[in-house]
Amino acid sequence: MFFCVRLGDQGWSVGKRAQFRLEILCSLLLFAALANAQSNLDQQFQSAVAQYNAGHFAEAAAQLEDLLPRVPNSFEVHELLGLVYASESQDTKAIEQLQAAVRLKPGDFQANHNLGELYIKMGKIAGATPFLEQAQRINPSSYDNGYDLALAYSLTQRLGQARQRVQSLLQQKNTGELHNLLGQIEEKDAKYLAAENEFSIAAHMDPSEANLFDWGSEFLLHRTYEPAIEVFEQAARRYPSSPRLMIGLGMALSARGKYEEAIQPLLKAADLDPADPRCYRFLSHAYDVSPSPSPDVVERFRRYAELQPGNAMAQFYYAMSLMKGKTPDESSPEFHEVQSLLQKSIALDGTFAEAHFRLGNLYADQHEYAKSFPEYERAVELNPNHPDAHYRLGQYYVHAGRKDLAQPEFAAYQRLRAEYLAQLDKEGNEVQQFVSAAKADPSTKP
Repeated sequence: MFFCVRLGDQGWSVGKRAQFRLEILCSLLLFAALANAQSNLDQQFQSAVAQYNAGHFAEAAAQLEDLLPRVPNSFEVHELLGLVYASESQDTKAIEQLQAAVRLKPGDFQANHNLGELYIKMGKIAGATPFLEQAQRINPSSYDNGYDLALAYSLTQRLGQARQRVQSLLQQKNTGELHNLLGQIEEKDAKYLAAENEFSIAAHMDPSEANLFDWGSEFLLHRTYEPAIEVFEQAARRYPSSPRLMIGLGMALSARGKYEEAIQPLLKAADLDPADPRCYRFLSHAYDVSPSPSPDVVERFRRYAELQPGNAMAQFYYAMSLMKGKTPDESSPEFHEVQSLLQKSIALDGTFAEAHFRLGNLYADQHEYAKSFPEYERAVELNPNHPDAHYRLGQYYVHAGRKDLAQPEFAAYQRLRAEYLAQLDKEGNEVQQFVSAAKADPSTKP
């Protein structure tokens, strides 16, 4: 406000001059107070920024939470508080603050990008895509946002858009991670040769543990075992502390029929992470068909059973390893240990058909048919597609003089045995499950 006063104005009294001076003084004091308050707010915000940059997230959150009620429409406070909450894995709170930041500045690139990234981290890919697309429109040259957007498209099966986004980014910056992502896109699109080529390029450009695992896994998934073995062997030498590389190598060797060789990397995987259940199934399979017993394998299964006393499979694996190449006599301590382990396995999982079947075999080998019969019967009840359980049940009926009951069991055995080749597909599914889980689990990455 500007004031114009003529000195000769007779209407301007001394009292009015004094009142005017007082009003100016009050205004100056008010402006000073407001400036001081603003300065304090700025200092508190900058202190929160410093705490965030130092990794002191709880301290930063406390300062920002105190500041927010006084500046409820501050874009900067909402955005930083959202980032602080995200760093503390308080994702719901982080989403709320970052959404507020986007509402205040819908045209801000970083706000949209941060919100999209957080949605991806939470697995809410559909929620991430609109914000990443908006960030892309604001700043088309951002490599990080372009990568996240391509990943979001891939995860939501928008493969054409994902491929186009990656190819566009490759013109901007040729990186191993882009070729790896393009390999994932081609794999989902059933373009397996193209996928293998992209995984190969990624692994050669950046021979990281993740890229080598993905390259080897691509061969493994499509049963190209010799190249898979070669890649996993090279990767295991480079990253000897990676359990999933050791499991991948063991699986590839086992699938190629090299069971004795497969056992060693699987043992190494078990030593690297003794509580991880993923390697034990493949170790059990390789050991079951390998030609000779191994005290080292038995020791690993013993340790696993002790580490996982409530795990039915752990007890079962240990029991089977003790049985390798043996028919324990009922009077031997080994017989009673195997019996106890199988009974414990059944107690832990009452639906475990294979444990009932193996316990029935243990009794039948001692000619205790009265004990074996209910185990075989229960195995067939739990898994009607178990061919060997039907065969053993048929044998029991023959022994009991009930050929009329034996015949249907033998017929079931013949029918189910003819379907044995379907087991190959099951093995393929198990490989797929392992690869998917290993890629998704961050704990498997160094």
